Amino acid sequence: MATAKADLVLRGGKVFLGLGAGFTESVAIWGGRVIAHGSNSELEGLVGADTRVIELNGRLAAPGLNDAHQHLMAVGLGLSEVDCKTDTKLQALLAKIKARADKAKPGEWIFGRGYDHFELDAKRHPYREELDIVAPNNPVYVKRTCGHMGVANSAALKLAGIDESTAQPDGGHIESQNGKLTGLLQERAQEKITAVLSDYSIDALAEGVRMGQQHNLSLGFTSVTDPGVGLRQGYDEWLAYQQLKREGGFGLRMHLMMLAGANGWPDRAIDLGLMTGDGDEWLRVGPMKLFTDGSAGGKTAAMFDPYLGEPENRGIMIYEDQQLFDYVKNYHDRGYQVAAHAIGDRAIEQILTAYELAIGNDVEAQSNRRHRIEHCGFLNADQLARMQRIGVLPAPQSIFMYEFGDLYIDVLGEEASAKAYPFRSFLDAGLHPSASSDAPVSSTNPFQNLYSMITRKTKRDTLLGASEALSLEEALHCYSYCGAFGSFEEGIKGTLAQGQLGDVTVFDRDLFAVEPEEILHASADLAIVGGEIMFDRQSEAA
Repeated sequence: MATAKADLVLRGGKVFLGLGAGFTESVAIWGGRVIAHGSNSELEGLVGADTRVIELNGRLAAPGLNDAHQHLMAVGLGLSEVDCKTDTKLQALLAKIKARADKAKPGEWIFGRGYDHFELDAKRHPYREELDIVAPNNPVYVKRTCGHMGVANSAALKLAGIDESTAQPDGGHIESQNGKLTGLLQERAQEKITAVLSDYSIDALAEGVRMGQQHNLSLGFTSVTDPGVGLRQGYDEWLAYQQLKREGGFGLRMHLMMLAGANGWPDRAIDLGLMTGDGDEWLRVGPMKLFTDGSAGGKTAAMFDPYLGEPENRGIMIYEDQQLFDYVKNYHDRGYQVAAHAIGDRAIEQILTAYELAIGNDVEAQSNRRHRIEHCGFLNADQLARMQRIGVLPAPQSIFMYEFGDLYIDVLGEEASAKAYPFRSFLDAGLHPSASSDAPVSSTNPFQNLYSMITRKTKRDTLLGASEALSLEEALHCYSYCGAFGSFEEGIKGTLAQGQLGDVTVFDRDLFAVEPEEILHASADLAIVGGEIMFDRQSEAA
């Protein structure tokens, strides 16, 4: 009887099969799944006339990268916004806004994103008056890199109904200096801006998803979790994902968290019967998502100890205790996985208590719920032990250490910063820490994330908590298997074992054979999803 031939064979390189599973030379995919791996000679019999063969030529192939926390729709839509990520001079940032305003129609909104006021030469946020000068005929809103705050000009504030007499919103802050608005809006105060924005059409949202997916494929990603579907436009965002999938526009696999409290969308999801785990290998329903605090770099993450130089500032809590406890208990009792944004130790304490109350005394039966703490940046040993006891998963971002680690030292001190985002502790505790970017908060670049995981160095070469470093094998495990575990999908993806989905990332070099600094300059040559080549940097499959 004739042996079935593979659809795709990758050979002649280093194929990483998964943590503890070792390496091989070749991998074969048929019908969208891995059917074999081994030496080149062992897989030779699977190569037929119609088999597509990719010669790795010594490059590394690994289980497909999975960004377990990235606002992909926002990444896609944001490609048309003013990019302020690299600005170190305030005047350069303002010049970018002016250039966009000079081309815009009067009254058209102008959005910018990505500035870090600690990196700017002025060491402060832009003022609304400065935005007024460069865009006198347009409402402007420019978000800080963390996404938890931004600056509006006078036209935007007027449209949002914000003036000096506006009451401070629960879970947010409208900044004034000397009785005058600066334009800075923090946390839930930003909702006043989003409330007056024109909605995107479903087609436009779907196009944002398509662009976000193409961007991610170009970096080697094969799966992404969007942790805030409904953040801007509620149920419409879910419809946009569905529409793109229905039209055959999906190139990578999506896992979607439903943002609780967004325009009644969670109630709609409950009424529709959408439940964690519903869907298929391309589009799957994830947890109910809650926010509990802000960002450490923006000094709104909720901490037990105050920020350096600001004895009254311990961050912002989004919910009162009982309100959060009720949300979590309701979703837990309905059968949902729950995920909560919590960065500071005070916020982590609150959500851990909420999970413990929801799970109750029957920990053995309930600890498989895999409730998550998104970010989980600054925690203590007792909190780590509690996470381990009830099976709560962390979804940390090592790239925060790379991009913001030096800032953490400035606002929280070196001791606290060295303990932040403790991947080694999470992994050793069996908590399956999934790697992610939180883009557009940070760069989608997976190589900065990998570099930070294995070196614990910032972009300024500051070493923070060397004992929390991982091996490259462990870092790739966090970027593949752990992400799949967080979405209950480790049975179908996350390794290159036989029967797993044929999701593979091929890098432009063998990352195991180079110094860590060279990883920063690496790129992805191929993104393969279900055996289909979705991105091909060098057109080698043509």
